[in-house]
Amino acid sequence: MSDIAIWLVRDDALPLGQRLTAALGATLYQPWQTPGDSPREQFRRCFHQHRQWVLVMASGIAVRYLDGLPASKYSDPAVVVLDEAARFAIPLLSGHEGGANALAYQVARLTGATPAVTTATEALKPLTLGIGCRRGKPLHDIERAVLSALGTRGLAEVREVATIDLKADEAGLLAFCERHALPLRVISREDVAARGWTGQPSDWVQQNVGVAGVCEPCALIASPRGQLIVPKTAFDGVTVAIVEDRPQTAVRHEP
Repeated sequence: MSDIAIWLVRDDALPLGQRLTAALGATLYQPWQTPGDSPREQFRRCFHQHRQWVLVMASGIAVRYLDGLPASKYSDPAVVVLDEAARFAIPLLSGHEGGANALAYQVARLTGATPAVTTATEALKPLTLGIGCRRGKPLHDIERAVLSALGTRGLAEVREVATIDLKADEAGLLAFCERHALPLRVISREDVAARGWTGQPSDWVQQNVGVAGVCEPCALIASPRGQLIVPKTAFDGVTVAIVEDRPQTAVRHEP
């Protein structure tokens, strides 16, 4: 039995569930096919049979499904809620310890959803790295470029790495993210082209990728409240931009 399970509440979500099941090597549950107990009772019986869950449903339904089941963040299965339109992937249970945060990013890369991570360990880190690179760049080249761009700032302040969809399988970039336990956020070319914030457009990138730039727009799309603190910086075929998240903490009052 797979460590990951996908639970659907409607057959309308079956194509999405099947795609996730194939990509994640997961077990797919379609409770309407099992007569007898209610879907919620079926879920309660299956809950501890898997280490990680993707619940394709509204968050309110997920809360009712989980009522009374969680016991400890150190032993509970990880739970990610994904709406049927695949707009948001929300780690709802065991985000850090159980791996729901990482699973949310994985689901987001597969579906184009936005990962909505709320745990303080990750959410309070202010920096997002936008990275672009030539094909085949090794881990150490990417690492050297990132550390140079960070300067006095450290990798401990980095919340996530963002890149364009063409680089989703770039081995050196994936190895860098794995070494430093950083989630990789993949931005579609369509979104980069539509929201192409870039201060230094590249003719080479335009000709080969179809957008004016990668690292700056990807970082800014991933951190929409942020400010570009390190514009595109090139290091031997690797480009890095850094955005710092600066949320407004003051409460606004109506006049």
